[in-house]
Amino acid sequence: MVGLLIDPDPVSVSELDYVNKILPIVDLIGMSGNRNLMTTSADEGQFLNMLLKLINAKNTMEIGVYTGYSLLATALAIPDDGKILAMDVNRENYELGLPVIQKAGVAHKIDFKEGPALPVLDQLVEDEKNHGSFDFIFVDADKDNYINYHKRLIELVKVGGLIGYDNTLWNGSVVAPPDAPLRKYVRYYRDFVMELNKALAVDPRIEICMLPVGDGITLCRRVK
Repeated sequence: MVGLLIDPDPVSVSELDYVNKILPIVDLIGMSGNRNLMTTSADEGQFLNMLLKLINAKNTMEIGVYTGYSLLATALAIPDDGKILAMDVNRENYELGLPVIQKAGVAHKIDFKEGPALPVLDQLVEDEKNHGSFDFIFVDADKDNYINYHKRLIELVKVGGLIGYDNTLWNGSVVAPPDAPLRKYVRYYRDFVMELNKALAVDPRIEICMLPVGDGITLCRRVK
């Protein structure tokens, strides 16, 4: 089942600035400096924080941490004994935002692993006790591996649980004409994002909702 919501009035920069100012995780945006271009947007961070509370998520996973903006949003949402398995190929970026996470008093919820996520996922899938053990999984990493992640994550998320894939609108390129002028990296990854979107739309194990929040986030609820 597919739900597609289209926003006729994109949020303005001034509105996003306002959201930034009222978020308790604004400090992390400031520490990210010029790296903000790859940071989860303020509206998406707020959305994830509320979503996790609504579904009472406790055991979660994040693939692609960067400076930890969405990670902090998750850590603030889950209970004190909740856990986040967080994976990223670059510990330096994670440690940039770690002081803010520690200041918020939620660092104990995070199990950070540096390196590629696929080997870790393969180990988890091998042990059947991990099947269906995660309430929520958020993916904001290498787009050319999104399909590979999905093949494994669908085994690890519980029935009724959610997987969130970030950047599924990919700078709006997924609806652009084939000959549209696009930046090189946008054009390169567009096919991978479109392949994921098509695969999710026909996967009978999930129902999906694509939201125009940030650069697009697709929520996949496992139904079987």
